[in-house]
Amino acid sequence: MTRLLRDTMEEWAGEVHVPHDLADRALRRRVRRPARVAVLAAGLVAALIAGVTFVAGTVGERPAPAVSVRPADGITLPARPSPAPTDVRADVEHSPPRRLVAAGRLAVSAYYTMKEEPAGGRLRHNVRTWSLYDPRSGGYERTSWGWVDVAPGLQVAAVLERELPARRLGILDLNTRQILKWFELEHPVASVTWSPDGTRVLATAYSSYPDAVERGPEPDSLILRDSPRTGYFILDVGSGEAVYHALPARTADDVPANMNGRQDLGWSLDGTAIWAPTDTEPDRVWYTLDGEPRDAPQGQRYVRYSTESALSPDGRRVLGPDGLPTEITDSATGEIVGRQNVLQLHAWADDDNVLALGCAGSCGDEFDNGLVLVSVDGARMTQLAAYRNSNKQGAWRWVLTPR
Repeated sequence: MTRLLRDTMEEWAGEVHVPHDLADRALRRRVRRPARVAVLAAGLVAALIAGVTFVAGTVGERPAPAVSVRPADGITLPARPSPAPTDVRADVEHSPPRRLVAAGRLAVSAYYTMKEEPAGGRLRHNVRTWSLYDPRSGGYERTSWGWVDVAPGLQVAAVLERELPARRLGILDLNTRQILKWFELEHPVASVTWSPDGTRVLATAYSSYPDAVERGPEPDSLILRDSPRTGYFILDVGSGEAVYHALPARTADDVPANMNGRQDLGWSLDGTAIWAPTDTEPDRVWYTLDGEPRDAPQGQRYVRYSTESALSPDGRRVLGPDGLPTEITDSATGEIVGRQNVLQLHAWADDDNVLALGCAGSCGDEFDNGLVLVSVDGARMTQLAAYRNSNKQGAWRWVLTPR
């Protein structure tokens, strides 16, 4: 089953239940990758979902690129901890967790749940409710923000107001819970993500709510909707300069294509380029910071459909694809150096251990899963968070951030 189908089934779990196999059909909900409303080809869907009808929409023309610059007026960010902590923190007693979950270089900085809400007529919105790490308590606090992303170091977060897309982007001090500064944007945005060095914010702009589902005239039918992505800002927090570039969404006619409503942009691992997701292979297309098409950065390897590096911090090993078991290979020779009894490999905690999606019991149901720490050879596994039914509406989904 393709990534597109896996993501779509999860979003519609409350409406249509589809049988899934184990291994490569495991639920694939990646960190730092928001849930999305996917568009499916009618013939392919018919083989998987009986009784669901889709009505195709039209593809609009793309406007010419545009650039605008906001006057500079920035802020000084709190210093990141040095050295960063690397201890293991777990909360297997509560779901969602009440205490910080972390291992090695990464921590669960935030998590969200999703709920479908009416939006007028046949329109429905899939809405996130966010909980954010609170250093004061060592746990998590439920928030009213529409979107959050925590900067490396867990000192500040970029936040958007509840009603998305929003024209104000705030920088929140996690220790005081006060907004350090609001940035007014000329175009509304519906997601934010920090650069790897924690100095800039990439904000994806949309003309309307990107996580929308429109019911069709027939029972259980959906009307396909073009993605409302219009472009993006790169905000330099220190200087306050926010530069906007038009970059319309990909469509079914593009190669590679993307028929999803939410098409948030991401940073390269070194912060010198940005990428846009697809719903096929390759899983992303690359752009310069100015929005011009470019080749993929040399030497960088990614976990598929993720912002995380597939290469270990020392560059010696590579995370493999979904499976049961999964595999880690030698980056130079391609030789398998370890197998792990988990569903997915998410991110490197350090050179020898990986944050992964493990399953409860004997993996009789791939949706009964949770965050674990597993060694490269698969011999050691530590449960970090309580197992939960990830196929259930309202299941919590973690976001990983460098500590």
